Amino acid sequence: MVPRGAPVEQLSAPRPAWEARPVSPTAPILPPRDVIVRAGDTLSAIAERTGASIQAIARRNMLAPPYALRAGQRLIVPGGRYHRVEAGQTGIAIARAYKVPWSEVVAANDLREPFVLVTGQRVLIPAASPSAAARAAAFTLDIDSILTGGEPAVASGRAPVRPTRTTRLPATTVPVTPPTAAPGRFAWPLTGQIVRRFGVGRSGERFDGIEIAAPAGTEVKAAAAGTVAYAGDGIAALGGLVIVKHGDNWTSIYGHAGKLLVRRGEAVTRGQPIALSGATGFADQPELHFELRRGRTPIDPVTQLPRR
Repeated sequence: MVPRGAPVEQLSAPRPAWEARPVSPTAPILPPRDVIVRAGDTLSAIAERTGASIQAIARRNMLAPPYALRAGQRLIVPGGRYHRVEAGQTGIAIARAYKVPWSEVVAANDLREPFVLVTGQRVLIPAASPSAAARAAAFTLDIDSILTGGEPAVASGRAPVRPTRTTRLPATTVPVTPPTAAPGRFAWPLTGQIVRRFGVGRSGERFDGIEIAAPAGTEVKAAAAGTVAYAGDGIAALGGLVIVKHGDNWTSIYGHAGKLLVRRGEAVTRGQPIALSGATGFADQPELHFELRRGRTPIDPVTQLPRR
């Protein structure tokens, strides 16, 4: 039996990008200001001149793409801290640097799928409330953070590298999601008894996956073909963790592993062993924490898996 909280074998994998490329909180606090549009001005030029972001100025002035401006027009430039994204930086690292939850950065900038930042982009850093500051004092990761803020920034106009079966991508490369999975094509990751089900339990706490009891050392298999987006133990509650991205915006999540068999960036096939079950993290017994998500939304895995 793998003891609770036991270390997970890391397979000498590179550190995640948010650790390999830390961020310094160097963005100054800019006061709000009014700007008069000059002849030939673009919103991009105004953002560059003021240090704000294009998106923040557009939202404040209710401008829609392609952001047509006219000379003499008055624009309100919102104040705040605008971090300029450098190559390889991640949303998680940026949020950590400024001591705010990544989810609040997503909301403040109205970020959308696929949540990959672009080099040179300016990101508005929301002001940290006392409660947010307290949470950030011991910055913890969660699934949403890894899914939406874990990919390194890419150069504008450049596509991420597509991995192959044997690829081991460095921490600063964004793996491409292979379009191979669809609803109904997922397989059970292992055989065992479901000891906790999806949804709201008796205590009122929502559970985003299922827990499947299995002897320690049982092979955990990929539910569908995809690309490993994360392999490590950065989320304390889940211990050894593998996250696999599939096509059609699907993601599968495997927690409490006692041993990891894959690395970030590796392409895996349906049924391929990716970990061995364990009792790491906050598990009370050897078991697998298993989730399926469509975008950021947890989906009951039982509704997507074959009936047993």
